Amino acid sequence: MTDTLLDIARLGGTTMGTHWSVSLVAPRQRDLHPLHAGIQGQLDQVVAQMSTWEADSDLSRFNHAPAGSWLPLPAQTRQVLDCAQTIAAASEGAFDPTVGPLVALWGFGAQAGERRAPAADTLASTRARCGWQKLQWRDDALLQPGGLELDLSAIAKGFGVDQAARWLRAQGITAALIDVGGELYGYGRKPDGSAWRVLIESAPEEDAATPGPPCVLALDEHAVATSGDRWHQYQHEGQAVSHSIDPRTGMPVQRAAAAVTVVAADAMQADAWATALTVLGSAAGLALATRLQLAARFLDRGEQGPQETRSPAFEALLR
Repeated sequence: MTDTLLDIARLGGTTMGTHWSVSLVAPRQRDLHPLHAGIQGQLDQVVAQMSTWEADSDLSRFNHAPAGSWLPLPAQTRQVLDCAQTIAAASEGAFDPTVGPLVALWGFGAQAGERRAPAADTLASTRARCGWQKLQWRDDALLQPGGLELDLSAIAKGFGVDQAARWLRAQGITAALIDVGGELYGYGRKPDGSAWRVLIESAPEEDAATPGPPCVLALDEHAVATSGDRWHQYQHEGQAVSHSIDPRTGMPVQRAAAAVTVVAADAMQADAWATALTVLGSAAGLALATRLQLAARFLDRGEQGPQETRSPAFEALLR
């Protein structure tokens, strides 16, 4: 009967320029090597399809294809792009899977240019190349009109989390907590019957001495993703330049929230919506999250320390 005794096993590795970790419930004598290899394989497949850092990925091949060509894309990439287009429309362009050239123009991402403010004419010409409305499908093929570049870095990591979760379920793993670079999904129960619980940050890094109240979420068939300006930014002429680019203006987001956390049914949507709401800002983002019944939490810098606002759907998760 010893093979029925369950433990929490922990696996980990690297992917997408970050680390992944999985805590899973399995019999004590189960061989974990196939599970580790399988998780890594699922994440490697996402990289092979959707990475802008890999020259031979499906996404990179599309980005460099000649104008007028139709390129078939794998089913997983089409699924991610379909979600990206839906969120782009719902956010009125605050999320845009074609924002890559603007991200590079401001010195971020795989194709990063010089880290300085671009000239006005360069910004205008780069903006003209972008726009999620330019995406045209013919069956499973996407049209490259010329100069269009896809960037799924704000959604593919979440999709990777979901893929790992789906694969683990198929292997008979009834409970797991998956974390890929801070995007998480939890399902099932630990051996003691409790849910997976995660701590959401309560203060910007520079305000660590005066944190707000701790925020703990139980993840049972839920995903959580956090976006904000503390992870990637640089100083230019005394001003902080955020990696969060507003696709509607082509400019870095000004006074972005220190962190925007979104809880959703899957990590793909949580990942993308965290980015969209960061671009929108706390006021407009909270209004949209409330209208769409999204579970969102905004952490802003205030004169008296961190200021937290939550959508009604997020509040409901804490009860």
